[in-house]
Amino acid sequence: MKKILLGMMTLSLALVLAACGGGDDEGSSNSDGEAGENASGDGETVDIQASNWQFDQEEYTVPAGEVTVNLTNEEGFHGIEIEGTDIALDDAGSQTATLEPGEYTIRCSIMCGAGHDDMVATLIVE
Repeated sequence: MKKILLGMMTLSLALVLAACGGGDDEGSSNSDGEAGENASGDGETVDIQASNWQFDQEEYTVPAGEVTVNLTNEEGFHGIEIEGTDIALDDAGSQTATLEPGEYTIRCSIMCGAGHDDMVATLIVE
């Protein structure tokens, strides 16, 4: 019984550490490193970098219209959900949506550890 319990605890610890510590070496699809026009030339791009329990900015601002969101995992394993939109990424990647002016809450959508609930940012669409 002790061996089973010890094995289950070890497996649980390994899963938690893998979720928080696994990096993603892929870069965003916007290789010039600038926020602004996306590869097709239409709309705007928001580059979000996620690391353990934080995004690289508290606020991101774009004009209303077609917006492409690029998520890069710098540290850990994260996804995002932007409330009030159809944007939901379960890992690093991109998604495009047409957004109306307003403020939208960005949340990490993958349980990533003790600071997960604090992983919140705001997308301001003007």
